[in-house]
Amino acid sequence: MLNDPLANVMSLILNNQAVGTSECTIKPVSKVIKDILKVMKENDYVGDFKEIEDGKGNYIKLILTGNINKCGVIKPRYSVKNKEFEKFEKRYLPAKDLGILFVSTPNGIITHYNAKSKKIGGRLLAYCY
Repeated sequence: MLNDPLANVMSLILNNQAVGTSECTIKPVSKVIKDILKVMKENDYVGDFKEIEDGKGNYIKLILTGNINKCGVIKPRYSVKNKEFEKFEKRYLPAKDLGILFVSTPNGIITHYNAKSKKIGGRLLAYCY
């Protein structure tokens, strides 16, 4: 039984990256998972991905580029104000300006850099570097 589909996707990506495969299949698919993958693609952590309909909940074929050192979810999903991002950057990212935190905001799922520039807060979902 899957308790946290986002955590399963992050560990699947990390495991396939460690083994050296060039693509992986992600199932189940949700809107949050697709939004996280879009942000990862925009920041060049993963390649292209395509959702394939199979009549049983669909799945995603993801192309891996080899740019991920570590990724994971943040539990519990902390509520963060605009001024508090630096504390979580120190906790989850290895160095300044290296990696991204995924934040769920009223504007959708974005990186913490975009949230800081727009001066909005939200809930932390995951990290990647």
